[in-house]
Amino acid sequence: MSGVSGVAIVGGGIIGLSIAWRLVREGVDVTVYDDGVDGAWHVAAGMLAPGGESAFETPALVGLLERSAELWPGFAAELGADVGYDETGTLSLAMTADDVAEASRVWDRRKLTRLRPSELRELESSLSPRVRAGALDLQERQVDPRRVVAALRARLRIVPRRITDLSELDGPVVVAAGCGTAALTGLPVRPVKGQVLRLHGEPGLLRHVLDATVDGREVYVVPRADGEVVVGATQEERTDRLVTAGAVHDLLRAAIDLLPALAEFELAETTVGHRPGTPDNAPLLGRLDDRVVVAAGHHRNGVLLAPVTADLVARLLLTGEADPLLAGFSPRRFR
Repeated sequence: MSGVSGVAIVGGGIIGLSIAWRLVREGVDVTVYDDGVDGAWHVAAGMLAPGGESAFETPALVGLLERSAELWPGFAAELGADVGYDETGTLSLAMTADDVAEASRVWDRRKLTRLRPSELRELESSLSPRVRAGALDLQERQVDPRRVVAALRARLRIVPRRITDLSELDGPVVVAAGCGTAALTGLPVRPVKGQVLRLHGEPGLLRHVLDATVDGREVYVVPRADGEVVVGATQEERTDRLVTAGAVHDLLRAAIDLLPALAEFELAETTVGHRPGTPDNAPLLGRLDDRVVVAAGHHRNGVLLAPVTADLVARLLLTGEADPLLAGFSPRRFR
């Protein structure tokens, strides 16, 4: 497949579009086929936090996460649009003694300095007085996935068509269809449900991303410059798209306990998405056969892994060579 001149990409989410954009910049004729169904990127808060995920992943995946985090500043700049890329950092917070004990293990592993409540409120004056301890991670970033996807779509040729059989397409094909990858390839990609809230209020309440444990409940709060605040997220082994009262209640309660001023914000959106998970929760990256390359199954790391996935898949298609970073992520491992 070395020297490929044209590629079809099935899937118009952040992964498929990032691959397409990288190939187009290399002079490849690319057509993206998109079924019009918003994927996990549409719900994602856009936290770029490889350190926060490393306790749950294999060493190979940790390396992939860290490499992609390094690529994000350049990736965002190359898009030439405001995609909400922000380097202010993340405050990891704990509310109760039990929360502090649990969070301290994470802070120690990540070599973060523990901050007292007074130090935390110097950084974020709106925090609840109940917050007992925290730590600031300046290596973590955020981006707005919806803006990223909009910027990519403006630069690419998108065909609004649902592909049900890869034989419909000629030449090399990249399958980046999220949860839809299973039906196209037979690979074990399952939907993992997540519910996320979006609030709106006056800008400036919050500067940092908050990643907190509140009375044993995990919650993240992600501020945008325009006053939007993203609150998430549940993780459920379910396939339905129902927004449930219990999930909304739990997320709002944790967020408001953390930031009481959020009680006055508008509840602007409740959203359900499905993360594409695999049996080992690692992505599927590489050749399925001589014609088909798969880039799917990114689970909760799709936004973070978009730049490195784009680079690795583009290199594979353009040179025929697999980067060593792809080792361990072959889609053939489940066949």
